[in-house]
Amino acid sequence: MRVIDSHTEGEPTRIIVDGGPDLGDGSVADRALRLRDDHSWIYAAILSEPRGHDAIVGALLVPPTDPSCVTGVIFFNPAGNLGMCGHATIGLTVSLAHMGRLQPGTHRFETPVGIVSAELLDRNTVRVTNVESYRHQPNVTVNVDGIGPVSGDVAWGGNWFFLTEFDLLDLNPENIADLTLAAKNIRAALSRAGVTGAGGEEIDHIELFGAPKSPTAQGRNFVLCPGGAYDRSPCGTGCSAKLACLAADGKLAPGETWQQESVIGSTYDCNFVKHPSGGIVATIQGRAFVTSEATLVFDADDPFRGGLCSNGI
Repeated sequence: MRVIDSHTEGEPTRIIVDGGPDLGDGSVADRALRLRDDHSWIYAAILSEPRGHDAIVGALLVPPTDPSCVTGVIFFNPAGNLGMCGHATIGLTVSLAHMGRLQPGTHRFETPVGIVSAELLDRNTVRVTNVESYRHQPNVTVNVDGIGPVSGDVAWGGNWFFLTEFDLLDLNPENIADLTLAAKNIRAALSRAGVTGAGGEEIDHIELFGAPKSPTAQGRNFVLCPGGAYDRSPCGTGCSAKLACLAADGKLAPGETWQQESVIGSTYDCNFVKHPSGGIVATIQGRAFVTSEATLVFDADDPFRGGLCSNGI
């Protein structure tokens, strides 16, 4: 299986260029379900140890159904499928350009949750226009183990988020273990309380936000992803959800730039326009860098060929 690795503002992406499972025909959303139901071995085999680690997001390229799109893409992490992934879209764009498949300009990608566009500004800089984002529920309060009552918003940015202002710990790298525990406990509290996204969808991303460290940024975040890894980047779908909440509260105007800082200090420049149905369409700009090209080998005699967290191939 041939892959290209990159990182976007510190967060890694692994693109499957060749050798992935055949998912047949149908929409990208249907094929994403087929990946989940029939080929779930891929999550750990491609991304977990010994070939990777739990922070990597995978991107499986599939033929698009919309002829205006460069490719279809299914995003996933070691825990399963993702709807959209902003950092991985930036990484995908830079990686395809590295392969000679894209030139500077705007390109469309078909994802399980809709079509997104990515403008390749230079060899490393990409501006992504996401699917519609919106706030689903404001001011939700849950009782969290070890913390007490925590209030925040439920919002969609291509994945489901619970966003809460968090001042119990500084949003710095030295606090990542404690921030991770706090975010996991918040996610568990949401599940116990039956708080979900639209249609009962699980809220699998937790975004803790606070004041920025950089004088150019407007906010800083710590984002817990499904499976327990934290996002090294400012999280593209999380930024989209954040902008939807800011817009709903009248705290950010269309076209106004919001610079979002991650827990490690990397940044995205973000803005939005209003969507006709009431939400917003966020634009996220960041940089990605190709880090390796590799062929993954699956030796039948290797007891860990399926990854340390899977049942094998």
